[in-house]
Amino acid sequence: MAEARIIRFDEQQPIDRGNGAASVPLLLKETGASSFIAGVSTFQPGVAVPRHSHNTDELVTVLEGAGECEVEGVVTPVKALDSTFIPAGLTHCFRNTGAAPMRIQWVYASTDVTRTFADTGKTVPHLSEEDRVGQ
Repeated sequence: MAEARIIRFDEQQPIDRGNGAASVPLLLKETGASSFIAGVSTFQPGVAVPRHSHNTDELVTVLEGAGECEVEGVVTPVKALDSTFIPAGLTHCFRNTGAAPMRIQWVYASTDVTRTFADTGKTVPHLSEEDRVGQ
């Protein structure tokens, strides 16, 4: 049985995602997750994540800043504490349209998450070296 624990944000190792984006995994399969994974990503002003889809449902909450979320071509402004639910397979992306960093928390409904880039059709493991902003 898994044990409860406190995950200290400032003790986690950030992953440089390229192009002014970074992710901090909070809970992954490798660190004990059995049914979902979660983390926080930060996008500097002007940074956009390429349009993509996942093999699982995703919940994103904007923690700081402002930007926009595009889902299946529909663009919606988002700000702090707004949340999005994106079902598996829908093409989407987030863009920081503000003057300050935008920070989001993500939760995926699986421990084995992939990202399929809309422009190339290439599928890569989430947070892998191939899964970088600006590809």
